[in-house]
Amino acid sequence: MPRSSPVDRPVAHRLPKQAGFTLIELLVVISIIGILVGLLLPAVQSAREAARRMSCQNNLKQLALAGHLHHGAEGCFPAGRYEPRPEGAPMFDCGGEEPTWLVRLLPYLEQNNHFQYWDLSKKWFDHPAIARETIADVFLCPSRRAGTSPVGTRKVGGTPGGTLPCGCPMPGIEGADVTGALCDYGGNHGDLSPGSIGKSTDFYYGGNGTGVIISVRPNCDAGRPRSPYDRVRMASVRDGTSMTFFFGEKHVPLNKLDVFPEDSPAYDGDHLPASCRLAGPGVRLAQGPTDSLANWLSFGSWHSGIVNFAMVDGSVRAFSVTTDTRTLGALANRKDATVVQMELD
Repeated sequence: MPRSSPVDRPVAHRLPKQAGFTLIELLVVISIIGILVGLLLPAVQSAREAARRMSCQNNLKQLALAGHLHHGAEGCFPAGRYEPRPEGAPMFDCGGEEPTWLVRLLPYLEQNNHFQYWDLSKKWFDHPAIARETIADVFLCPSRRAGTSPVGTRKVGGTPGGTLPCGCPMPGIEGADVTGALCDYGGNHGDLSPGSIGKSTDFYYGGNGTGVIISVRPNCDAGRPRSPYDRVRMASVRDGTSMTFFFGEKHVPLNKLDVFPEDSPAYDGDHLPASCRLAGPGVRLAQGPTDSLANWLSFGSWHSGIVNFAMVDGSVRAFSVTTDTRTLGALANRKDATVVQMELD
């Protein structure tokens, strides 16, 4: 028989050898990816926190600028709140629950639409919810409340809960729940040098604060406050505008967000820690959000190791949480004539 030609022969096709990972190789690759992610994640988190820290400092810069604009228009820095002295003169004996400095700064922060809902002579809780529960982003630190619209609650009326030596009301046993927006920055009310033992000269009464954003006595008309009697002016800052706190970050414990009295509605002029803070001997900076020894009147932040402050000259500086309390007291007191050696981070 004739041989078959090569054309007629069946051709055997050999499949190429399939490439692939063994189980061990796959586990090695996964381990390497995990290590790389573990190395990269802290760097990403650090970069994000650096951005949030800069944003926080920019907020304080805007508040300082608004404070200067208020001074230019009104001839003084904004009052922290109205607070008459015990047994004071009748012309000053009114008010005490009106809105805080935050409302006074709204027109200078391009927040006129919000400001129109407020009456500075009315109690803060007698205003509509749209006024009480609205807060501008400039009042919020992105490291603590990024992307939120925080609202807290406190009771008003009913049975009083008492008053602490700081002049701060405790929650009432009964009464109506009133909501209000929260804030991460406090005005510098000064140090503890005026005292806090129940005298009319104590720091929390009108005109006694040694800081810049202080409680003031109101000029009264028909039993209602109409304007601040005590006024802190640029000339009142005798220690130098670059050496005096203006605004700073408020200490709020990690587990007390939205909880009165640690985190009080910021427009609440009845509760001093809602809008102001102190610094100096007896009131150190909080070491961090989990610091259980810092009190309601302390400045503090959720940034690692520092607290941001705006100075009266408009500059913004980061202070170490370990800054000596005597240094803090000198920076908080606008007129103690103490030369300060800065401790900055």
